[in-house]
Amino acid sequence: MEIRFGILTASDRSARGERPDTSGPALADLVRAGGGSVVQMAILPDDRSALAAAMRAWADSGEVDVILVTGGTGFAPRDVTPEATRDVIEKEAPGLAEAMRAASLKITPHAMLSRLAAGIRGRTLIINLPGSPKGAVENLQVVLPVLEHAIKLLRDEDAGH
Repeated sequence: MEIRFGILTASDRSARGERPDTSGPALADLVRAGGGSVVQMAILPDDRSALAAAMRAWADSGEVDVILVTGGTGFAPRDVTPEATRDVIEKEAPGLAEAMRAASLKITPHAMLSRLAAGIRGRTLIINLPGSPKGAVENLQVVLPVLEHAIKLLRDEDAGH
């Protein structure tokens, strides 16, 4: 089963062209290596309404199964990705964020400062990831093993219960 991904980078500096986005491409490489396809990619500033609008449009398009949002999950005043995600989702998926934080805590105590969120809009799963390429990839690797099952459930397919 091919999973279709949208990858959204939340970064003021990357959106202004002041620094290259390295997290989005790192996630795309991991997704493709696992047999998934990347059908949407964008870089937006840390703006709650802009991020929410993009997530809403991608989820409602029916073109993506999973939206990965990298960046904006920390304590900085402009970090608003979890809030934008909660503005969009219809159901929370807290186990995904809990699993990522638990795995990250084995690597760094800074994982306690992560405000990752995850949830569902329609038949699309939205997952927040850290902004660093290393953190984004490590966290996605934690949840990758359950994504096919999750997408089958969202598609209302036989998920082999």
